[in-house]
Amino acid sequence: MVLEAIEPRRLYRQVADQIRNYLDSGALPVGARLPTERELAEQLSVSRPTIREALIALEVEGRVRIRVGSGIYVCEPPPFPQAVAEEEGPFELLSARSFIEGAIAAEAAVRITPDHIATLDAILERMAAAIHPGDEAVAIDREFHVAIASVLGNAVIERTVRELFDKRMSPYFGRLAAYFETAESWKEALVEHRAIRNALAARDPILARDALRRHLQLSQERFSRSFGDHDHDFDDRLPHETRKIAGRR
Repeated sequence: MVLEAIEPRRLYRQVADQIRNYLDSGALPVGARLPTERELAEQLSVSRPTIREALIALEVEGRVRIRVGSGIYVCEPPPFPQAVAEEEGPFELLSARSFIEGAIAAEAAVRITPDHIATLDAILERMAAAIHPGDEAVAIDREFHVAIASVLGNAVIERTVRELFDKRMSPYFGRLAAYFETAESWKEALVEHRAIRNALAARDPILARDALRRHLQLSQERFSRSFGDHDHDFDDRLPHETRKIAGRR
C-alpha cells in the first residue's frame, strides 16, 4: 500500500471549503447575499482576517462576488473552476514580513552608511512621484524594502526579502489589494517609509525595528478595513444560515 503524507491545510482554506460546501448544497441561490464577515467569524469561531482570506479565495475561484459597501454575493459556479494553489494568506505573509524585516532593519541601523541613506532617499523621491496605486509604485516599494536588506551585505537575506515581497503578486493578495489600496493608502505608506528611513539614519536599532514593524502592521490594518457590508442590516434569516455553515465543521 502506498501512503501519502497528509499536509495540514491553512485555516482560511478550511473555512473556504466549508463555505463552498454550503453553497454547493444549494442553501443560498445565485445572487443571494452571504452573512457578514462578523457573522461568519462568530459562528465559525475564527478571526475576521481568516474569514476575509477565505472570501477572497472564493472570489478568486469565482464562487462569490464582493461588493464593497454592499456585501458578499453568491455567483453562478464557473463551468471550468479555476484551480487555485494552496499558499500563504495575505495576513500570514504580512505578519512574517513584520517579524523578519523588523529584525533586518534593527541590524541595518547599526551598519548603515551615508551612501545607503542616499539610496533610500532617491527611492523615496521616486515613490512620492509615482502613480498610486499601480505597478510602478509596487516595484518602487519592493526596491525600498530590498535596499534595507542590502545594507547587511548578505545575498541570502536580500533574496529572502525579495521573495517574501514577491508573494504579494499572488491572486489572493492582488485581489485584496485591489479593494483597499488607494492613492490615500499609498500616501500613508509613504509617510511610514520615511519614518523607517529616519530611524535608520538615526542609527537607532530599536526605533528602526519598530518603524518597519509598524508599517507592516498598519498595512494589515488597511487590508482589514470593513468591506462595508452593514453588519446591522441583516434580517433574522441570516444568523440561522450562518449556524448551518458552522455546523459543517
